[in-house]
This record gives sequence, C-alpha cells and structure tokens, in this order.
Amino acid sequence: MTPVRIGIAGMGAAGLAFVPAIRKHPEFEWVAFAEPVETVRQRSQQEYWVIAYASLSEMLTHSGLDAVYIATPTELHAQQVLQVAAAGKHILLEKPMAVSLDEGRTMIEATERAGVVLVIGHSHSHDLPIKCMQELISSGELGGVRMVHTWCYTDWMHRPRRPEELDVGLGGGVTFRQGSHQFDILRLLCGGQARSVRARTFDWHPRRRSIGAHTVFIDFDNGAVATAVYNGYGGFSSMDLCNDISEWGFHQPPAMRQVYRDQTQEVAIEDELRLKQERARSAIPAQAPHQPFFGLTLVSCERGDIRQSAQGLYIYDQQGVREMLLPTDQTPRDLVLNEFHEAIAGESPALHDGRWGLANLEICIAAMTSSSSGSDVRLHEQVGLPARTPGGSIELQHP
Repeated sequence: MTPVRIGIAGMGAAGLAFVPAIRKHPEFEWVAFAEPVETVRQRSQQEYWVIAYASLSEMLTHSGLDAVYIATPTELHAQQVLQVAAAGKHILLEKPMAVSLDEGRTMIEATERAGVVLVIGHSHSHDLPIKCMQELISSGELGGVRMVHTWCYTDWMHRPRRPEELDVGLGGGVTFRQGSHQFDILRLLCGGQARSVRARTFDWHPRRRSIGAHTVFIDFDNGAVATAVYNGYGGFSSMDLCNDISEWGFHQPPAMRQVYRDQTQEVAIEDELRLKQERARSAIPAQAPHQPFFGLTLVSCERGDIRQSAQGLYIYDQQGVREMLLPTDQTPRDLVLNEFHEAIAGESPALHDGRWGLANLEICIAAMTSSSSGSDVRLHEQVGLPARTPGGSIELQHP
C-alpha cells in the first residue's frame, strides 16, 4: 500500500500530540488539517507547512484524502464521524467517542454501513507496559487474572480548560475524559466483558463545578474485579507512587513538576483559553526516556502480580521479583497508528474499534449513574478481546 494520507481535525493538545507520530510513521502521510480558530490555524500552517482548512467540510474535499483523525471536542464527535464516514474516509477518533450511548451506536452503524475503519484512540491502554501486561495475562504464565487496580492523582481540574471540558453534559469532567483511559485499561487486562459497575463520583470545587474525582468498582464475567480511582484536584500526585515518572515517561521529582493549584480568583475565559493553547504546544512530548505512567496499575493473577517499572514491568511470583525491560523507541501514539494501519490494510481487525469504544463509554455513563442512584448498574454493550490483540507481539528483554 501507498502511505495513508491523513488529515487532522482540530489542532489542540490532542491533535498536536499526534503530529510527530504521524510524520515519522512510514505508512502515513499528513496532508491537511482543519482548525476553526484563525490564530491557531495560521500558526500551525506556518510551523508545519501543511495545507490548512477552516472547517472539516472543507478538508474533506482535499484531493486523495484517505483518513481523518478527529481531535475535536467530544460534543462534536457524533456529527463529525457521520460526516467523515459519508465521505468514505477511515476514522481515528479521540476518546471518549461520544456523550451518549445512542450517539455511539449511530456512529458505529454509519461507519459499518460506509465500510470504513473506526478506531478510538489515543487511550492509555496503548501504553506499552499495559499492552505487555495483557500479553502476560493471556500467556497464562501467572494463572488467571483476578484483580486489577489503577489509581491516578493529578491536577486535572486546575489546568487551563475550555468551559465544555468541565460540562458533564458535553462529555466533560474526569469520569468521561480520564475514566475513559482507566476503564479501557481495566477492560483490556480483565478480558473486556465487564458485567456491572458500582461507583461514587465527586464534585467538591466551589468555582469549577464538575466531576473531579471518582472511585469505580467493576465486576467482570470471568470472575475478575477491578477498581479505578482518579482524583484531579491537585493535592497528592501519583508520580510519588511511580518512581517520579510522569504520564508521558519523564523523570519529574516534585521540584521539577509544573502543578496547577486552586485558583484564588476567577480567570477570564479568554485568558484561560490562551493558557490552554500555550500548554497544548508542550504538554505531550514526542519521545521519552522511560515508560509512561498513567498512575499506578497493579495486576493480581492466581500465581503472581505485575506492576509498571520505569523501564518496563515488575513481575512478582514464587521465584521472587524480576524486571521485564521494554523498549522506548515507540510512543503510545505510534502504537495507535500501527493498529489503525493494520485495520485499514486488512491485516488485523482493530481492537479499539467502535464497539470497544462504546463499551468504555458505557462504563463512564454507568459510573455516573451508579453514583446518582447509589446502586449497581448492569452493563449491556460489552465486548471481549479478540483472539489476537492487534499490533503484534513485543520482543521482551529480561536482564
């Protein structure tokens, strides 16, 4: 195949984060982008020398375009997926896929009807340590998976935000936007088929009203159980549990961290948007010396446990503790593009397809529903893992 000619819709933090991965990937060619904000559009065009459009509709007329990465606000996803599918282009869609299950189902139907690939990502289940945890579980070396816990403590609620990012009705708040990562990780490691959810969500900031923290318990059909804890209010940092390694794989002891604290005064919307645009240009690096840590994830199997290390994984079994070294030459977004290309080329169906994304979205919604009702919520949109996880196996190194 010739390289897949891809356009990016939205040049915010998500869109910018994919630029290095797309540009270095031999199977993709970045040919266009769409950005409605004129200042952002002009700056990106001057920096990258790629054809710029003011709207997705205009970009879809670009000659030879094969695929679109939709990196726009969540509330726009449903409409834009339908638009891109109707144009016959393959779709890489930022998480969460939609605001409602009905929207998600409509998007899946549209892409299936059009015969185009739909992949949901980036999510942190593409992180190499998480992927290799799943391969270890599938190998049966440590017996069946029984418990998985993932905990993340950040300053998410105090970072510069668009108002929509805090509006739960538009897909805002940490359960939609960060829980999407956590639930994807837990479903990957526990086999995919979640059965029920019990959760509490929290909104305790007087000036930034939104869901800023949650604790979620998930029960799986195979007998495994999982918990997701997220606190975005900027006190404790989970880097303190993770060798001072950041979400993107950099060593950041406390003195080196840029932490956003509680605002004593309201910040004007235009100032917050300006700060957000500035942060977007440096928030996610193209390469890192260590493995990424989206908080701490701990797996308990029948014959041992697994957790991340700065260089890979620690495995605890009857022989003691050993470290499995993993390469750092591919970023999580490189691995997303590998999966996307395999699906487009017909080499392997995507794991993170529309139905997988819908299952993650269902848990986001179920967690908020459970918190409101105080009861368990049964799940109905869950799907299991394929026989082979897309992206191929990774060559693992033991010291």
